[in-house]
Amino acid sequence: MTIYTNMPLELVLEGFHDEAENLQEVWSNGVKMQVMPVAPGMGKIVRLIECSLDDYLKPSLMPGTIVHYK
Repeated sequence: MTIYTNMPLELVLEGFHDEAENLQEVWSNGVKMQVMPVAPGMGKIVRLIECSLDDYLKPSLMPGTIVHYK
């Protein structure tokens, strides 16, 4: 792999070996998404996994939005 950057390598690779966050894949409103749990049954959206293309334009499904799931 080749990385072309004018940033110091330490900054580019910062956090590379850190432990991954505790993420869960859940279904909410017919969309499969990856969330970071913040409370039981609630999570912050990290990314959408299975959805229609129109779902990417919905403000309610933006990364960082809190959603309720079962």
